[in-house]
Amino acid sequence: MDEQRENNPGGPPLWRHGPPWWNSGTADGPTGSGARTARRLPWLTTAALTVFVQVGSRFAEHGQPDRQDLGTFARVLLFLATAVLLFRHRHPVPVVYATSAITLAYVAAGFPYGPVFLAVAVGCFAAIVAGHRRAAWGAVGGLWAGHLLIAHWLYRWLPPGDDGARPWSEELAAAVWVVAIVAVSELVRVRREQWAKERAERAQAAKRRADEERLRMARELHDVLAHSISVINVQAGVGLALLDSDPEQARTALTTIKAASKEALGEVRQVLGTLRAPGDAPRAPAPGLDRLPELVEQAGSAGLAVEVATEGGPLRLAPGTDLAAFRIIQEALTNVVRHSGSRHARVLVRHEASSLTLRIDDDGPATGTDAGGSGNGLAGMRERAAALGGTIEAGPRPDGGFRVTAVLPRAAGEDARARTTPREDQ
Repeated sequence: MDEQRENNPGGPPLWRHGPPWWNSGTADGPTGSGARTARRLPWLTTAALTVFVQVGSRFAEHGQPDRQDLGTFARVLLFLATAVLLFRHRHPVPVVYATSAITLAYVAAGFPYGPVFLAVAVGCFAAIVAGHRRAAWGAVGGLWAGHLLIAHWLYRWLPPGDDGARPWSEELAAAVWVVAIVAVSELVRVRREQWAKERAERAQAAKRRADEERLRMARELHDVLAHSISVINVQAGVGLALLDSDPEQARTALTTIKAASKEALGEVRQVLGTLRAPGDAPRAPAPGLDRLPELVEQAGSAGLAVEVATEGGPLRLAPGTDLAAFRIIQEALTNVVRHSGSRHARVLVRHEASSLTLRIDDDGPATGTDAGGSGNGLAGMRERAAALGGTIEAGPRPDGGFRVTAVLPRAAGEDARARTTPREDQ
């Protein structure tokens, strides 16, 4: 069990995705780890099969005194029929035809029926599992048709000379044998394709989760740094302007810069901490609407007066919705500081039974200057809202200001997770 867990860390059990030696390539050729498996020749199984066929044919000879005795030529044919199986993973089509032809020559020479047909079964199995179904069917069908000719027509001119036509019941048994080999091989091929599809889906789901986590981290870092750096930028400008004329006000600006930078560093450490130890719980709670007064105070230190109005009773929000609401308001206020000439903004938080509505207004006008932002603020807000099943509308108001309106479902935390979680993880 420990070896299985080591070879398949965190994955489903082997019975769901198949043993590694059945996943050594595809019909189009081996790739990846399967290519390394396909390049290794199956020496052990081929040698064991060769010994079994040689010994078993000796026992079959004793039970069929009417057939030719096993001599050097028969032993060579038996050896060749199993030896070519050494290349069944690399060249399944030539191998299955070769085993069928050698077996047909063995039967035509009058040697005893026996384990030699096992070589054909193995070659057929390898070809079908590798995706070469028509080649396998053709080889086995050709062997059966050739045996019909030998057993019911050509036997008069082939050794041993004193035998007669084979019973038709044997042909029926041979037909059942052929159908059974093909059916088992097809079953394994289908199951192998299912395993390959499941592995690809799991890999795609893991990549999707990694991409989503990367985008989430990028949004968090953008929101934290954008707001704090905007405050620092404004206060640095105030400090430089008042350094000589009003040192006390400059000192206040520097104090604000220190507090904003300290808070930004703390939040950045919290975000990066989840990258270093993804299994650990965060040491500090994620910010939410309970920190809205602190956000208003920070905006005020940057010269932006913010009025907050709340409608409806404050209802408990899911952690994801609470964090998204805080970050959307934070980013909207940051954009006002950066891009608006207004020094006044209004925030409305409306609690409803099924949704949370946020509305952030400023009176404009837009400054048209680049305040150092990345240009991803609105895109990040839309991504946050979309991840929870909500919507964001942002645009200029008719009176010249700008408005951001976000509607977040109250139960979006669990519902959205159920919609975005891959099927195999549910």
